[in-house]
Parts: sequence; C-alpha cells; structure tokens
Amino acid sequence: MRVILAQPRGFCAGVVRAIEIVDRALQRHGAPVYVRHEIVHNRHVVENLRSKGARFVEELDEVPHGAVAIFSAHGVAQSVERDAQARGLDVLDATCPLVTKVHVQGRQYVAAGRTLILIGHAGHPEVEGTIGQIPGKVLLVQSEAEVATLDLPEDTPLAYVTQTTLSVDDTRGIIEALTRRFSNIVGPDTRDICYATQNRQAAVRELSEQVDVLLVVGATNSSNSNRLREIGAETGVPSYLVADGSELKPEWFANAQTVGITAGASAPEEMVEHVISALRKLGPVEVSTMSGREEKVEFKLPAKLIEPADARQV
Repeated sequence: MRVILAQPRGFCAGVVRAIEIVDRALQRHGAPVYVRHEIVHNRHVVENLRSKGARFVEELDEVPHGAVAIFSAHGVAQSVERDAQARGLDVLDATCPLVTKVHVQGRQYVAAGRTLILIGHAGHPEVEGTIGQIPGKVLLVQSEAEVATLDLPEDTPLAYVTQTTLSVDDTRGIIEALTRRFSNIVGPDTRDICYATQNRQAAVRELSEQVDVLLVVGATNSSNSNRLREIGAETGVPSYLVADGSELKPEWFANAQTVGITAGASAPEEMVEHVISALRKLGPVEVSTMSGREEKVEFKLPAKLIEPADARQV
C-alpha cells in the first residue's frame, strides 16, 4: 500500500501558540491552571495537557477566585472577559490572532453603521465568541439558502465576516448570494479566511486526485477537520475522519492501492504516525509526502509569558 501525506497538514500557528500558552503557564505558575473549554478541538491534546495539570472547565464560575485562567484558541465573548476581571482571575488569552482579526473587523463595520452578518456554524465556540465581541445585533448565516430568509431591505447597509475554519468554496457561495441580494454590502475577501484552512483544503483537493481512500486525522467536533473529510468525499474519494489508528476499519482498504492522509489544524503529528502504524498492521506500507506549501507563520505569545517571572514581581 502506498501512503501519501498531505502537505501542509496538522497543527497551525494558532494551535501551536495556544498549546504553548498552557504549557508555559503550567511551568510558570504550577498546576493547576484552568482552561475555559477545550484549548483546541482535539482529545489527545486536551488529555496530554490535563495530565500535566491543566483543568478544563465550561464556565468561569468553576475557576477559583484569583486563579490562572486561559481562554481557548476559539475566542470568547466580552461578557466572559468582564466575568474574569470581576473574579480577579489572572487571564491568559490564547485566542488565535486570526480570530481576533475577525473580531476587530466586525467592530469596525458596526461602528461604521452597518448591520453585521456572520457566516458560520451555530453553536461553534468561535461563532459564539465572535457574536459576543460585537456591540450590537449579529445575524448568523449558515448557508446560501438562509440568505433568502433575511428580513432586511435590499439597500440595508450590511457587512459580513466569517468563521475562520469554514470552507473557502462554501463561504464564497454565501458571499455571492449576499451580494446578489443586497446592494450595499462590504466585507473581507475570502483570502482573509485563515491561511491554514485554505492551505489544508487546497492540499486535500490535490491529494484526492492521487488516492483511492482519504483519511483525515482529527476530532469529530473540529470544524476544519470535518470540512477536509467533506472535500475529499465531494471529489468522489471514500473519505473518513478518525481520531487515531484505533478507528481504522480493514474493509475501507480492501481494494485500495493508495491511501491519502491529512490532519486537521488541531491534530498532532503523533496521531498521523499512529494511523500509519495501524495501516502497517494490514500489510507493507510505503510512505511519501506530497509537495506542497511550507508554512512559516508564527504568532507571538502573551507578553506576561515572555518576560522573566521575577520581572513581574518588581
């Protein structure tokens, strides 16, 4: 069996930064530190950090007064920020800078007097955080069909922003539907969607042309991982989302000579290796990596984790 690995795949800069924030907080403050929601959507990452002393909570009222609290990479509402301040928590914000960019754009559009439309999935932590960051009403649109249901005059001053982990193609379709229906609408280009989302989707499309089966390593609650599997399936290739090698089923590969593997932006490379090891139990495996874009993006850590610990006590 030939195995071709997508390039790029796996961790993006925002996820690397978020995990490092938790690791450094544990080193500096000792256990426990408290993380609101999963730091990223991956069980293996969460369990690894939990074993080091991170405690994951759903709401801040589970965090002791004055403790270290970390906001996940998906971002939080302003009400959560105010609650943390009121509880005297030592906050470290692991919100991905590209998500923060969406928050800033949204506030600017509203300040200019426009009604804001957020293209995204209801209930996703990033969507809830973005809505909670905008001072005013935000209209959530999840599909092209929902554009027709918006109860707004054709000339309403509108603007749109998008959830960063959406499909570029799906987002483009919704944006085109919005611009067809409304005459006064502005928003960022689809190129402003997260670079990692775009790169991984482009790699999967290219990889799907070369394989008989596609495996996407990622969590079931990971938006970008689910979309990678959907893209593979749309090309006609049998595509499966797996957390690790234990979820493989031999019948998937009965007639497969070439298997493609990619990983969502929150999936560690060790889980890709775990999947390859599981494939080797089915027979000989030859692994190669497709040529693709090399990502060199890095995001800065919060200043309070960079400066020497004793400097904060002066």
